[in-house]
Amino acid sequence: MGGSLSGKRVLILGASAGIGRALAVRAVREGAQVLMAARRAAELDKAADEAGGGHPVSVDVRDPEDCARLATAARETLGQIDVLVSSVGAARVRRIADTDADDWRHAFETNVIGFHQPLRCCLPVLAPGAIVMALSSEGVDQPRSALGSYVTSKVALERMLVAWRTEHPEIRFCRVRVGQTFPTEFGLAFDSDTLTRAMDDWAARGLAQEEFMTPEDVAGVLVGVIRTATDHPGICLEELTVRSASAVTATYEQAVTDATGQDGP
Repeated sequence: MGGSLSGKRVLILGASAGIGRALAVRAVREGAQVLMAARRAAELDKAADEAGGGHPVSVDVRDPEDCARLATAARETLGQIDVLVSSVGAARVRRIADTDADDWRHAFETNVIGFHQPLRCCLPVLAPGAIVMALSSEGVDQPRSALGSYVTSKVALERMLVAWRTEHPEIRFCRVRVGQTFPTEFGLAFDSDTLTRAMDDWAARGLAQEEFMTPEDVAGVLVGVIRTATDHPGICLEELTVRSASAVTATYEQAVTDATGQDGP
């Protein structure tokens, strides 16, 4: 017997790690045909093995030629796309005065162009009433030191979604703001000293919570939203926020310790 997404044709950008990977694995197990896209071929293969299916394709969403190749792969593998999810995200922790031109390019090329270009190429492959879901950040409404370029790029992403929705009302665009999630690879490249100072500041602003969400929990919620939306083609859920329901805690160090069993940064 097929899963609850049986027969749905799904493209997931950023499927090699974090929420994107968890979502790809969950969608495959629920019966969807899933095209898993990310840069790291080896990690995509591992995700497909874990899921017991799926179609990995190694692409860099910042590269126009790769995006064109992705659209071809989607057409050949899926025929049409019922659901496109972008979980791509990159950030560098920098104080705003230390954020240089390369930091800004990195954030916008990945988080803004890296959504726009694949969607633009895949537009002819989208099925009527297709769902396009883009993951943003709760940081858009919660000022956080040292994440200026990242949050600014996510604001641009959200405004771009409005532009896409305005010109393509036949597509169901959904913006998902995601709260603190652990473990992911999102912060692996963060400078530990800068991150520690930033986390202390976030905690002082009341932005530290006792419990982090897991990628699998977030993926479960998103699969439920996608499942319901595909069953109701006349409904568009334009905005969604997914965040931990836990209480605010005094320090990030304690939250990280609770999540990992190890001392925080």
